[in-house]
Amino acid sequence: MRIVVASDHAGFALKEHVKATLDAGGHQVTDVGTTSAESTDYPSYAAAAARAVAAGEAERAVVVCGSGNGVTITANKIDGIRAVNAHDAEEASMARLHNGINVLGLSQARITPEAAGPIVEAFLATGFEGGRHERRIDEIADVERGGPGTPPATA
Repeated sequence: MRIVVASDHAGFALKEHVKATLDAGGHQVTDVGTTSAESTDYPSYAAAAARAVAAGEAERAVVVCGSGNGVTITANKIDGIRAVNAHDAEEASMARLHNGINVLGLSQARITPEAAGPIVEAFLATGFEGGRHERRIDEIADVERGGPGTPPATA
Protein backbone atom coordinates (compact mmCIF):
# COMPACT_ATOMS: atom_id res chain seq x y z
CA MET A 1 0.00 0.00 0.00
CA ARG A 2 1.16 3.56 -0.70
CA ILE A 3 1.30 5.43 2.61
CA VAL A 4 2.44 8.95 3.43
CA VAL A 5 3.85 9.77 6.85
CA ALA A 6 4.32 13.20 8.39
CA SER A 7 5.04 14.79 11.75
CA ASP A 8 6.24 17.87 13.50
CA HIS A 9 9.18 17.80 15.94
CA ALA A 10 6.99 16.54 18.78
CA GLY A 11 5.99 13.50 16.75
CA PHE A 12 9.25 12.90 14.93
CA ALA A 13 10.49 9.87 16.90
CA LEU A 14 7.17 8.03 16.64
CA LYS A 15 6.86 8.89 12.94
CA GLU A 16 10.32 7.43 12.32
CA HIS A 17 9.33 4.25 14.15
CA VAL A 18 6.06 3.94 12.19
CA LYS A 19 7.91 4.62 8.92
CA ALA A 20 10.46 1.87 9.62
CA THR A 21 7.68 -0.57 10.53
CA LEU A 22 5.74 0.24 7.34
CA ASP A 23 8.90 -0.10 5.23
CA ALA A 24 9.62 -3.48 6.83
CA GLY A 25 6.04 -4.53 6.04
CA GLY A 26 6.61 -3.93 2.33
CA HIS A 27 4.59 -0.74 2.03
CA GLN A 28 5.61 2.08 -0.28
CA VAL A 29 6.23 4.91 2.19
CA THR A 30 6.65 8.59 1.40
CA ASP A 31 7.87 10.84 4.20
CA VAL A 32 6.84 14.48 3.77
CA GLY A 33 8.65 15.65 6.91
CA THR A 34 9.77 16.86 9.25
CA THR A 35 13.31 15.53 9.15
CA SER A 36 14.44 16.11 12.73
CA ALA A 37 13.31 16.80 16.28
CA GLU A 38 14.13 20.51 15.82
CA SER A 39 11.11 22.67 16.65
CA THR A 40 8.75 23.22 13.72
CA ASP A 41 5.05 23.75 13.07
CA TYR A 42 2.80 20.80 12.17
CA PRO A 43 0.23 22.29 9.73
CA SER A 44 2.36 22.20 6.58
CA TYR A 45 3.43 18.59 7.16
CA ALA A 46 -0.04 17.29 8.00
CA ALA A 47 -1.52 19.18 5.04
CA ALA A 48 1.09 17.75 2.66
CA ALA A 49 0.28 14.21 3.78
CA ALA A 50 -3.47 14.75 3.53
CA ARG A 51 -3.19 16.40 0.11
CA ALA A 52 -1.22 13.41 -1.17
CA VAL A 53 -4.07 11.12 -0.13
CA ALA A 54 -6.74 13.45 -1.54
CA ALA A 55 -4.84 13.60 -4.86
CA GLY A 56 -4.61 9.81 -5.07
CA GLU A 57 -0.84 9.77 -4.68
CA ALA A 58 -1.27 7.49 -1.64
CA GLU A 59 -4.07 5.36 -0.25
CA ARG A 60 -3.55 6.39 3.37
CA ALA A 61 -1.49 8.64 5.63
CA VAL A 62 -0.23 8.54 9.20
CA VAL A 63 0.37 11.92 10.83
CA VAL A 64 1.98 12.44 14.24
CA CYS A 65 2.43 15.32 16.66
CA GLY A 66 2.67 15.57 20.43
CA SER A 67 -1.05 15.20 21.08
CA GLY A 68 -2.17 13.95 17.67
CA ASN A 69 -4.82 16.66 17.71
CA GLY A 70 -3.19 19.40 15.63
CA VAL A 71 -2.18 17.11 12.77
CA THR A 72 -5.62 15.49 12.74
CA ILE A 73 -7.45 18.83 12.71
CA THR A 74 -5.22 20.05 9.89
CA ALA A 75 -5.71 16.89 7.82
CA ASN A 76 -9.48 17.19 8.18
CA LYS A 77 -9.35 20.62 6.52
CA ILE A 78 -8.46 18.97 3.21
CA ASP A 79 -11.43 18.10 1.00
CA GLY A 80 -11.97 14.34 0.89
CA ILE A 81 -9.99 13.58 4.03
CA ARG A 82 -11.43 11.87 7.06
CA ALA A 83 -8.88 11.73 9.87
CA VAL A 84 -9.10 10.39 13.41
CA ASN A 85 -6.66 10.68 16.30
CA ALA A 86 -6.79 7.05 17.48
CA HIS A 87 -5.47 5.86 20.82
CA ASP A 88 -5.99 2.12 20.40
CA ALA A 89 -6.53 -0.47 17.68
CA GLU A 90 -10.28 -0.73 18.26
CA GLU A 91 -10.73 3.00 17.78
CA ALA A 92 -8.74 2.88 14.52
CA SER A 93 -10.66 -0.16 13.31
CA MET A 94 -14.08 1.34 14.04
CA ALA A 95 -13.08 4.61 12.39
CA ARG A 96 -12.16 2.68 9.23
CA LEU A 97 -15.28 0.49 9.33
CA HIS A 98 -17.82 3.22 9.92
CA ASN A 99 -16.13 6.45 8.82
CA GLY A 100 -13.80 5.26 6.09
CA ILE A 101 -10.92 7.26 7.54
CA ASN A 102 -7.97 7.69 5.21
CA VAL A 103 -5.64 9.52 7.61
CA LEU A 104 -4.60 8.25 11.02
CA GLY A 105 -3.43 10.72 13.66
CA LEU A 106 -1.16 9.56 16.47
CA SER A 107 0.01 11.17 19.71
CA GLN A 108 3.69 10.70 20.51
CA ALA A 109 2.99 11.88 24.06
CA ARG A 110 0.38 9.16 24.67
CA ILE A 111 1.30 6.29 22.32
CA THR A 112 4.45 4.22 22.75
CA PRO A 113 6.14 2.79 19.67
CA GLU A 114 5.01 -0.69 20.79
CA ALA A 115 1.39 0.48 21.12
CA ALA A 116 1.49 2.26 17.75
CA GLY A 117 2.02 -1.00 15.85
CA PRO A 118 -1.43 -2.51 16.49
CA ILE A 119 -3.12 0.86 15.90
CA VAL A 120 -1.46 1.32 12.52
CA GLU A 121 -2.10 -2.33 11.61
CA ALA A 122 -5.81 -1.96 12.41
CA PHE A 123 -5.93 1.21 10.30
CA LEU A 124 -4.36 -0.56 7.34
CA ALA A 125 -6.08 -3.95 7.65
CA THR A 126 -9.65 -2.78 8.19
CA GLY A 127 -11.91 -2.05 5.26
CA PHE A 128 -14.82 0.35 4.99
CA GLU A 129 -18.12 -1.35 5.79
CA GLY A 130 -20.19 0.77 3.39
CA GLY A 131 -23.96 0.32 3.56
CA ARG A 132 -25.61 2.86 5.84
CA HIS A 133 -22.18 4.35 6.51
CA GLU A 134 -21.79 5.31 2.85
CA ARG A 135 -24.76 7.67 3.18
CA ARG A 136 -23.07 9.31 6.15
CA ILE A 137 -19.80 9.72 4.25
CA ASP A 138 -21.80 11.38 1.46
CA GLU A 139 -23.31 13.76 4.03
CA ILE A 140 -19.84 14.64 5.29
CA ALA A 141 -18.78 15.36 1.69
CA ASP A 142 -21.85 17.59 1.32
CA VAL A 143 -20.73 19.59 4.36
CA GLU A 144 -17.24 19.91 2.82
CA ARG A 145 -18.85 21.42 -0.30
CA GLY A 146 -20.70 23.96 1.84
CA GLY A 147 -24.00 22.09 1.99
CA PRO A 148 -26.03 21.47 5.11
CA GLY A 149 -25.20 17.78 5.45
CA THR A 150 -28.88 17.18 6.03
CA PRO A 151 -29.90 13.52 5.81
CA PRO A 152 -32.45 12.63 3.14
CA ALA A 153 -36.10 12.64 4.18
CA THR A 154 -37.42 9.24 5.21
CA ALA A 155 -40.92 7.99 4.51
